[in-house]
Amino acid sequence: MENTTTFPITDKAFVENLIPQKFPFVMIDKLISFSENEVIAGLTIPSENIFVDNGTFQESGLIEHMAQSVALFTGYQFFLKNEPAPTGYIGSIKSIEVFQLPKFGDDIATTITILQEFMGVTLVEISTKLNNIEIARGQMKTVLAS
Repeated sequence: MENTTTFPITDKAFVENLIPQKFPFVMIDKLISFSENEVIAGLTIPSENIFVDNGTFQESGLIEHMAQSVALFTGYQFFLKNEPAPTGYIGSIKSIEVFQLPKFGDDIATTITILQEFMGVTLVEISTKLNNIEIARGQMKTVLAS
């Protein structure tokens, strides 16, 4: 296994263990960077992804990728504390704007910025980029299972 504190982390098995989703529903494959209030997650979209239709990654897949990027933030936080990551849920989606849909083979990167965290509820700002151009953005609230 590669160093798990040097970024980017591209060990798919390690990254997948940080989130509750499992194949074929995994929409992240790398942890590009991590800090106290931000994570950048990535995905190289495979042609066999369940959200790829006619070569295009659909809106539902993009939103799931965004949500899993939030889960990755929490999962890596707990990994650093040597604790198992809790399961979380999307509490609400305040807004999502999609400007462009990526194609299979594209490498997308999503930045999650923590706006507020309180008692297991996290409010985040989300920006997904393809080739450094924003293709989607929004705000989401996630809730940890009790």
